Amino acid sequence: MKNISRKNIESKDSLLTAINLKTIFMGLSEYRKKRSEEKTPEPFGGKPNGKELHFVIQKHDASHLHYDFRLEMDGILKSWAVPKGPSMDPDIKRLAMMVEDHPYDYRNFEGIIPKGQYGGGTVIVWDQGTYMPADLQDEDHTKQEKNLLHQLYSGKLKFILNGEKLKGEFALVKAHGRGGITAGC
Repeated sequence: MKNISRKNIESKDSLLTAINLKTIFMGLSEYRKKRSEEKTPEPFGGKPNGKELHFVIQKHDASHLHYDFRLEMDGILKSWAVPKGPSMDPDIKRLAMMVEDHPYDYRNFEGIIPKGQYGGGTVIVWDQGTYMPADLQDEDHTKQEKNLLHQLYSGKLKFILNGEKLKGEFALVKAHGRGGITAGC
């Protein structure tokens, strides 16, 4: 695995991930394939207000306790599973694995996904708020979102979170090497 230091990331705090290009532009098709509206209370739609970009971190006690990190982009929530949860210590990196996109209304979802359904278990909102790209803080929403999508595609996403718990600059960085996975967060 590639050793990623604070110097390579050039950010105050960091959140690292493996980004699989196949999953970057999947839309909601994978989400819908894995769930049934009749069997789960999870949301299946929603549209952002277009004024600010939102993020959410959900604590998900499924087959294994983990945290789901979600960033609003292009009208949906780009999502990563973070097994050990986020850290505010810039020297502690966490693994984050990109998973299927989620509908916008999922950012408010708390509840119990029935046992036997995909992701069965309890979901709570652990943190939420707004975010913006680290390098385009004064630009309008459309320019910010376009920049973030470009960063995601490029494999290095740097942003500022303004949440209830997490505040500051973070990064999702594509890991190169074995399976594209590097420890971080």
